[in-house]
Amino acid sequence: MTSAPFVPPIKCQGIKTKLVRDIVRLAQSSDFDRWVEPFCGSCVVPLNVQPQRALLADSNVHIIQFYRDIQTRRLNAGLIREFLHDEGEKLRRGGEAHYYKIRERFNSTPNSLDFLFLNRSCFNGVMRFNRHGKFNVPYCHKNDRFSPAYVTKIANQVKRIEDVLARLDWTFVAADFREGLSVLRPSDFVYADPPYAGRHVDYFNSWSERDEQDLANILKNAPCHFVLSTWHSNEFRENELLKRNWSASGLHLFTRKHFYHVGSTEDLRHPMIEALVTNFAQAKYGPAEEKTAQLAFLEEPLPYPAGTQGAPA
Repeated sequence: MTSAPFVPPIKCQGIKTKLVRDIVRLAQSSDFDRWVEPFCGSCVVPLNVQPQRALLADSNVHIIQFYRDIQTRRLNAGLIREFLHDEGEKLRRGGEAHYYKIRERFNSTPNSLDFLFLNRSCFNGVMRFNRHGKFNVPYCHKNDRFSPAYVTKIANQVKRIEDVLARLDWTFVAADFREGLSVLRPSDFVYADPPYAGRHVDYFNSWSERDEQDLANILKNAPCHFVLSTWHSNEFRENELLKRNWSASGLHLFTRKHFYHVGSTEDLRHPMIEALVTNFAQAKYGPAEEKTAQLAFLEEPLPYPAGTQGAPA
């Protein structure tokens, strides 16, 4: 992957745009027939891997419907360009009153156009729903949010997705991760990016320690290769669930520093050490390349959780 990552039109906290090269490299070291994601979110990873066949699941029904609508051509770049231009002009004149009008309309009658509008004009690009499933993120207070250049950028992103979905065999499913991972076979490859326990758990449904344990049990017994992304540590604390659930024999841990732009002010936005866990080694890099690749992946030496295969003796 030498070009810039394919950035999707949907924004989510924790989006893996900056890590996608590393995930693609891990995926390319494994032969597989079908890509499976139980937490597909913005779809940034499959849009960059572009496997011929994919099962893409998420509990967020609005994201799944958005991609289904593009796939079935109910949505297209031209329609989205026109909609965002018109609603953007109303936002420029009406400000937050218009934003909350659209939010109320979406929460009453969900649809993909309103979903995209809210996602790109809410505060800090955060995707958050209350326990009743209602979108509750406040306004970004940028009345000129949908400038012609911004609308064109989003429309171009959608056009690229149209082209990808027209030539690839992808299935989108609104499902809990347990259901999404219930049909695994040896020729599959799983990429799992669950909500980060102890971090942001209001993306659509809550995420508990029990959920994390169930996911670990499923993946550690999977008949195929997997890559899991989660958080390792930040300057304040470490992820205890990483040590508890992902430190078994046969698992490999890679870490990388990543900066998330989630926080009301710059001083509340801190770097995060990401962890990528796999159940396979990087044999296809070859002995010399593997060492170099893993050092690049680590970026700076960090301790492995106790018991993780590959940890220094």
